[in-house]
Amino acid sequence: MSHRVKVLVYGVLLVCCVPFVFPIWWMATTSLKPVTEIFAFPPSLLPGSPTLDAYRQVFELQPFGRQYVNSLYIAVLVTILTLAVSALAGYAFARIRFRGAGVVFVIVLTGLLVPNEVTIIPLYRMFDALGLVDTHWPLILVPALGAPSVLATFIMRQFFITLPGELEEAGRVDGLGRFGLFWRVALPLARPAIGAVSIFTFLHSWNLYLEPIVFLSSKEKFTIPQALTQYVDAYGGPMWNTQLAAATLSALPVLIIFVLAQRQFVEGLAQTGLKG
Repeated sequence: MSHRVKVLVYGVLLVCCVPFVFPIWWMATTSLKPVTEIFAFPPSLLPGSPTLDAYRQVFELQPFGRQYVNSLYIAVLVTILTLAVSALAGYAFARIRFRGAGVVFVIVLTGLLVPNEVTIIPLYRMFDALGLVDTHWPLILVPALGAPSVLATFIMRQFFITLPGELEEAGRVDGLGRFGLFWRVALPLARPAIGAVSIFTFLHSWNLYLEPIVFLSSKEKFTIPQALTQYVDAYGGPMWNTQLAAATLSALPVLIIFVLAQRQFVEGLAQTGLKG
């Protein structure tokens, strides 16, 4: 492309980025404004009198640090468990031929059609009978074995299907068994799919809201989405700058992970539909 065409293309891309970048910019800058400045007219893109009082209140009004760690370690555990389940299941559906494999795979995919709201009451009664209500176990087991794991299994299966069969034949010549082929041949080549699954699984767990409000009642065990709803004044009204400060802090891990693994994310999703 010529220099003028490049300038035009980048200009159009910058304009298209505004609807996506502006809400994040507004959230971050408004968290630095006093309450009176938030509702000033006309609104300003930059804080006139920046202050960190909202960030101080985030940690003073609630055990936000503990809640932040809760969300972080739950999301990491869910991601690891989902990767383990989906990689093994996806490889089995892609490479192991057995009677009724297609039917079983369709049955597994139907898990994507069941809304979380439909199963939340039976799940609550089950975990209550096990004595796991007001613990983090439901927030770990339900996503790792539920719909997010089904979607991850589909992505991993589609990726493993694209791998040439000659790679496994070479592994068999070297004496590798089925698990050895998976561990030493297929899994190392699945980095793009693993990156894609990791990002959307971590994001889903980090933003989980319904399950925490159903299963958790202690503030020390709250996760970030549940904690964000607790920043209200004495009359029940929202504390805008404090809520935006907490939301800004909660968005940082997701942005960092996506920036570090965006290439694997795009490659993984692009290769899921090559064969099927």
